[in-house]
Amino acid sequence: MSGGVDSSVAAALLAEAGHDVVGATMKLWGGPSDSGCCSVADVDDARRVAQQLGITHHVFNFTADFDARVVEPYVAAHASGRTPNPCIDCNRHLKFDRFLRRARQLGFDAVATGHHARMVTSAGGRRRLVRGRDRAKDQSYVLSVLSGEQLARCLLPVGELTKPEVRGHARALGLRTAAKPDSQDVCFITASGGRAAFLAARMPLRPGRLVDTESRPAGAVDAVELVTVGQRRGMAGGGARRRYALSVDAASATVVVGDADDLLTDHVVLGATTWVDGSVRGPVLAQTSAHGAPVPAHFDDGIVRFDERQRRVAPGQSVVLYDADDVVGGGIAA
Repeated sequence: MSGGVDSSVAAALLAEAGHDVVGATMKLWGGPSDSGCCSVADVDDARRVAQQLGITHHVFNFTADFDARVVEPYVAAHASGRTPNPCIDCNRHLKFDRFLRRARQLGFDAVATGHHARMVTSAGGRRRLVRGRDRAKDQSYVLSVLSGEQLARCLLPVGELTKPEVRGHARALGLRTAAKPDSQDVCFITASGGRAAFLAARMPLRPGRLVDTESRPAGAVDAVELVTVGQRRGMAGGGARRRYALSVDAASATVVVGDADDLLTDHVVLGATTWVDGSVRGPVLAQTSAHGAPVPAHFDDGIVRFDERQRRVAPGQSVVLYDADDVVGGGIAA
């Protein structure tokens, strides 16, 4: 229970279905947070919703794991010119690993969350991860790292509901989180300081140079570690022409820039691939961002080849592969 409306309703639905439900909130980040996730107020909201539902509530302190498995890799990735996805790393290492292991140690049969995605059991008894009914709120992209074994011990009760239906159920129960805004962005990045302040407190930020595709000087940036492939802001180098970051070489503090056509590519190489139920090859739908549109592609030997050219995927970002609405797997852009 994160303290939001989705996990509140997930707990309520399971209790209504007759399950023996215990609420648990992970304390992950001990620093300032204004994202609507992981703050002291969020823990209090989760605790009070549990009281309203008449269920026990626990808080598990995983701050050391979160620092080691999410925050430190986030900083290291930026230092190397990559753009990480900490929410996926949190799901991979905390929510569906550390937390799931704690639940098993305590004797629970399953872990449920408020993610908008669905679990479907195939004729052969296999669990499949499918997009949520509310396509605008679908979160299957950030759950793509789950294995079949993990899926077998997970429940996603709100996946069959739209967001308005979730809030309506919460209002009907009088839950304090019914009108609470959704959490935004990364829990440890504040709106006031942003990514720059967070990283500057943890590593030196170095000025970098811009060069065009012919290696000719094209300007400068204040901090090469803050540049993301595909970024337009700050890439003009003082000129009026629209230019985008095509690649980032942190070692030499160099960013290659180009126009919109230069930004397009016909493929992306994936590393650290994971699969829901065995590796695949052949036609897929590839989604390159949490809220991006899936596009037709072909996957083989670690390479996603797009049917039509797409914007470059920033190294470190996740690419998720689908068969229609089913998640088949994914990987990290190399």
